[in-house]
Amino acid sequence: MSAAHSKARVLIVEDHPIFREGLAQLINRQKDLITCGECAEAREIAAAIETHKPDVLLLDLMLNGAGGIDLIKQLHALFPQLPILVLSMHDESVFAARALRAGALGYVMKQEASDHVISALRTILAGELHVSRKIGIALMQKAIATPENSPHDGIAKLSDRELHVFELIGAGVSTREMAPRLGISVKTVETHRENIKHKLELTSGAELITRAQSWVRGNG
Repeated sequence: MSAAHSKARVLIVEDHPIFREGLAQLINRQKDLITCGECAEAREIAAAIETHKPDVLLLDLMLNGAGGIDLIKQLHALFPQLPILVLSMHDESVFAARALRAGALGYVMKQEASDHVISALRTILAGELHVSRKIGIALMQKAIATPENSPHDGIAKLSDRELHVFELIGAGVSTREMAPRLGISVKTVETHRENIKHKLELTSGAELITRAQSWVRGNG
């Protein structure tokens, strides 16, 4: 067996070309890992998996407004044996547990050092979960007692669907554009918006848009 064939095959799903290229270079420098393919759109992933037969999927949580948690659920249902490592610019205290419940085996923030990505890939390829020490401790603490007054308490209250709507609002997607994308009615989208405002203690649509845009930019 050749050296290339003995390496674990990584499919990269990332919509920022420069960041995607950097990940590929990082992975291809490893003795035990190799990039087998890349894609930038959620609709391309299933076909890419079928074509490239990866051993692990490295998945950006938010692809051009695509709902990352729903996407993880869909991919896990289609390819239950494929380990998924999530990359995200968003705070793991909000998303890591959701991603793991959806079917991912690991979660790494993009701000982490590059060696953390490689370590995480190796961990989930071994069939183990990977989260940062910080989030591991936080999840243990949460299992003991729900922490109060967290800066992300409001966001954490959102359901997965509400969080997806919130992300789409921040990405500039209108209510009428959002409805067919999510397969729901305009009225249901409006209900989600009102629920989000209530949970985040916002008083207007303008406040909601501002908060959502800030969230999408990674500013909380």
